[in-house]
Amino acid sequence: MLDISNSIKVLDGNNMSDNLYHYDYNTKHLLSLIKSGIDKDDPAYLSSYRSFEGEVFENFIYEKLLRYALECDDIEKFVLKGFHQNKEKAYANTLSISEKQQIVYRTKSREISEFDAMFITKDKELYFVEMTLVKSVLKLRKRLRKKKALLELIFPDYTIKALIILNEGATGTRQFPSYCKVWFTKEFSAKKVLDYIIDKNPKKLRQKELLSSPKLVEAHSLKLYPFRYYNTMSWITKALRSHKKFIIDMTFLMKQRIQIYHDLYNKFYIGYLVIEDAKKLLNLDDEYKPEQRVVVAIEKKHSDEIVLTYYIQLARKKLYLYSFNDENKVIKEKKDPYGITVTEVFHINKMMDDSYKLNLSHINTIKKLLKSYTS
Repeated sequence: MLDISNSIKVLDGNNMSDNLYHYDYNTKHLLSLIKSGIDKDDPAYLSSYRSFEGEVFENFIYEKLLRYALECDDIEKFVLKGFHQNKEKAYANTLSISEKQQIVYRTKSREISEFDAMFITKDKELYFVEMTLVKSVLKLRKRLRKKKALLELIFPDYTIKALIILNEGATGTRQFPSYCKVWFTKEFSAKKVLDYIIDKNPKKLRQKELLSSPKLVEAHSLKLYPFRYYNTMSWITKALRSHKKFIIDMTFLMKQRIQIYHDLYNKFYIGYLVIEDAKKLLNLDDEYKPEQRVVVAIEKKHSDEIVLTYYIQLARKKLYLYSFNDENKVIKEKKDPYGITVTEVFHINKMMDDSYKLNLSHINTIKKLLKSYTS
């Protein structure tokens, strides 16, 4: 049984040397605010400090979990990160270590998911760990589904579970899925670490304590099932539109394995509208050129409702998302130019020939099909 140790619960840092102080922290903005003499109650300071404190908490808990894993008979493998692993290079299409020394799964150009920690038990259970100081865990719950889906695809021989580590007082934890185990710790403070960073004559640190055990493994050493992100995405798009009678193949969409992919990708691309049809549907003005395509996607919301969303890509890194809110009002959102959705739409748009062209009648039919299958 993976029960929280008292040492983790009370945040006892006595058994990890000075390791916590050896990590690199993103403090440039926070230190500039402190230098300016900003009030510590100022929202700008609080926001920057909370971000820093979250980094310290993650490193603290990782150090504690590392030692917990060595003592726990149920844990067979524990994945190393940070200065505990021998970073050689980032590997594509597998688990690897990012430039920030985090455990990630990446394609050749983009990170798909990041994991705070990961371990495998003797019962063939693979746990990914999420640790946060945030009191409301709504956004965390939304991230879990994607991470679980990815791990189910690349580690089909393991039962995928999540360990969530929070401070006491966090709300919404009863709404976590059944595969989640939740640990609560005492309130955490990063004051000692910040004091060390800003000290003009800081104490001399002990050397990093690097542990050794057959349990401790490099991320890229885990054997996983091959998964090609963009190839799989293209295959799903083609399969959804390949039915001889229907505009989309709902039987294929609702297959259990395809819904795991849907949890990972969040959206499947199914075709495109010409701009004239999109203007009528989305109340667009004349800001777009006549030849502009509007890519149509089937998006899975956190509530499991499946809806249509629309993407307009004006340049390689300039992408807009159009969707409808609960009041059926059109919402326009600019997507992160470095996010994976920008790359997805660019990739899928090049793939779609004239056979993927949709019209407003098709859109209405697809809406009815989605509603009948998911209501």
